Amino acid sequence: MARNPERRAALVDAAVEVLAREGARGLTFRAVDAEAAVPTGTSSNYFTGRDDLLHQIDARLHQRLAPDPAKLAELLTRPKDRTLVRELMHDLMARAARDRTGHLALFEMRLEATRRPALRESFTASVRGDLAQGMAFHRDTGLPGGDETVTVLYLAMLGLLLEHLTLPGVLDGVLPGITVPDALVDRIVATVVPEK
Repeated sequence: MARNPERRAALVDAAVEVLAREGARGLTFRAVDAEAAVPTGTSSNYFTGRDDLLHQIDARLHQRLAPDPAKLAELLTRPKDRTLVRELMHDLMARAARDRTGHLALFEMRLEATRRPALRESFTASVRGDLAQGMAFHRDTGLPGGDETVTVLYLAMLGLLLEHLTLPGVLDGVLPGITVPDALVDRIVATVVPEK
């Protein structure tokens, strides 16, 4: 198995691009090699098989889609109230806009996990870990609401991300005077998160 970490990272990022664009059926080593502009057969030297590649994509997406530590630190200097939660959700939407491909690949991973039991198990643990981390972050920083608030906010934002990144026209004009996604993020937070 090849050990060049930079090449491995580039191949995983290429795989994310292929997965987002072509779906799981198009995710082949040949397609990854072409996307990464490397000789055919390179990916097979870095990954033991398709399951290994999917697990590497999962790990990479957690890195790519994570909040910027500097931005997060700046936000956490503010009062721990509903306004801060709203700013955190706007940051999530901004990150989705910057890395639409990463979020689309994440949705594809969800679909592929329904077909692959081994991936379902590991991806469920990964996503559940993210949710648990979000709950702990919310509690530890003293944001309003508790685990139920975080869970409902998670579900609402996941739905918004799914619609906005895949079928943005679905939400346009659904609520008169509410722009998508910005005012809809505000409405979600106002509905879900208590004031204190």
